[in-house]
Amino acid sequence: MKYIIIGLGNYGRILAEELSALGHEVIGADISESRVDIIKDKIATAFVIDATDEIALSVLPLNSVDVVIIAIGENFGASVRVVALLKQKQVKHIYARAIDAVHKAVLEAFGLEKILVPEEESARTLVQLLDFGTKVESFRVDEDYYVMMFRVPEKFVGYQANELNLRQEFSLKIIALKRAEKVSNFLGISILESSVVNELIQDDKIQTDDELVCYGKYRDFQVFWKAL
Repeated sequence: MKYIIIGLGNYGRILAEELSALGHEVIGADISESRVDIIKDKIATAFVIDATDEIALSVLPLNSVDVVIIAIGENFGASVRVVALLKQKQVKHIYARAIDAVHKAVLEAFGLEKILVPEEESARTLVQLLDFGTKVESFRVDEDYYVMMFRVPEKFVGYQANELNLRQEFSLKIIALKRAEKVSNFLGISILESSVVNELIQDDKIQTDDELVCYGKYRDFQVFWKAL
C-alpha cells in the first residue's frame, strides 16, 4: 500500500520506518529539514514542506495513495488546518493523530476515517501492566469488553484446558491458545516459535510459554488476576 505521512516527529518517523520496513511505499513530509534528513534514506520519498500552506501541500500526490496520515501532534492549529485542507481537496482516506480530548473532539467533527490516540493507548498499556502485574496484549471492543492475550500463569501449567473453568468462574471465554515450541533455526540455534491453536482439545495440557487469548469484561479480567 501507499501512504503519505505528514509530520515526521518521533511518532511519525517511527510510523514511517515501520511501514516502509513492511514493504509499503511511504512518502514523508515535514517542515523541518533535519527531520526529513533523518528519514529520507529509509522511505520512498521525503519532502521539506509547510503542509499548512495550500500550494505547498499540492506538491504531494494526495489522491494517488491509499491513506494520508497526519502525525502532527504538538501543533494543534497546524494539525487541524492540514486536515481541513485535505478535506477541501477531497482526500478520501485520512487518519489523524490526536494528543488530547479536545484535539480528538475537533478532529471528530471532520468525519475522519480514523483518529489515532497513541498516548492514550500507551497509557492504557501501562495501566494494564500495573493492574495485572504482567504484560498483556489487548484489543478494546467497547467500554466494557476486551480481547486479551497473556502468557499462562505458572500455576496453570500441567492442567487440561477443560480444567481451567475460566468461563464458569470468571465469565472469560477462551478464544485461542498460542503454543510455543522449540525449533532449530538454520544455524542450529534453539528458538521459540509460536503457532495459534484455534480448536482447543479439552484434554490437552497447558504448557510453559503457552499464551491464552480470552474475551470478556475488563472487571472480570481484574477479578481473574487477583484470584491467582
